[in-house]
Amino acid sequence: MNWISNYVRPKINSLFSRREVPENLWSKCGECGTMLFHRDLAENLQVCTNCNHHMAISPRERFRALFDGGTFTEVPVAAPKPDPLGFRDQKRYPERLRMAQRQTGEKEAMLVVEGEIGEVPAIAVAQDFAFMAGSMGMYVGNAILAGARRAVELERPLILFAAAGGARMQEGILSLMQMPRTTVAVEMLKEANLPYIVVLTHPTTGGVTASYAMLGDIQIAEPGALICFAGPRVIEQTIREKLPEGFQRAEYLLEHGMLDRVTDRRKLRDELVCLLRMLLKMPSKVQGDLPPPGDVLVSDASSATRPPPTAAE
Repeated sequence: MNWISNYVRPKINSLFSRREVPENLWSKCGECGTMLFHRDLAENLQVCTNCNHHMAISPRERFRALFDGGTFTEVPVAAPKPDPLGFRDQKRYPERLRMAQRQTGEKEAMLVVEGEIGEVPAIAVAQDFAFMAGSMGMYVGNAILAGARRAVELERPLILFAAAGGARMQEGILSLMQMPRTTVAVEMLKEANLPYIVVLTHPTTGGVTASYAMLGDIQIAEPGALICFAGPRVIEQTIREKLPEGFQRAEYLLEHGMLDRVTDRRKLRDELVCLLRMLLKMPSKVQGDLPPPGDVLVSDASSATRPPPTAAE
């Protein structure tokens, strides 16, 4: 009896018991609740295959899909003085920075790179909302200045992907000073007659929206992105009125003239290639590979020169 209970029964139970599935194989869409296989979601650029909801995507994932061959080179950014105010709330500021660095694998909330997009050399800058809500601190200001200077040096356009919860409170007035600093960086591009394209992603709020995020030559947004200075809840509590449906969303801003385009993330690369070539006065990109004239098949050539058939034939 011990042999049956100690060996046979556990063996049978192990054969028919439900196997555990790793948690990282599936992701749940925050909009429609659909469970999505992580590989399918990654191939779809973090866009829900059921409702087209645009989920968060890291700067590196975005750049791998944006640049030719998924290759790009990082542009160095000057590191500011750590914890200039000695700020502490529930945790010390350096401790929060280290935690965000472990979670994201990035040094800070902005990444600056260079490469080719549709055979057009360009500089790209992107904020990572996963890094302390993409908050704008001194490093973000240094990153935008580094990207603008590199663009002017190489005479290349600058593309910026904004995603932020506003200024970084742990740096106080120093974070607010990044608003005029980044405005100066944008003016450098305009004086050099270089295109500056901004892509607003969900969410783009606070001082970021009051500075470099709304100064582009062309303003593009991803579908459903929240774009505002103060959030809808704050405005409703202040004016004590109900806001219109979809207020401060990308589609609403497009209808009211605040944006030029609202573009699906999966179509964004082709649109950027078209815009860059247009702004730089380059010829349109060839969309298909045509065979050279000398490679026409003999049978095709003979049929092309053969006279049309007569009635007798």
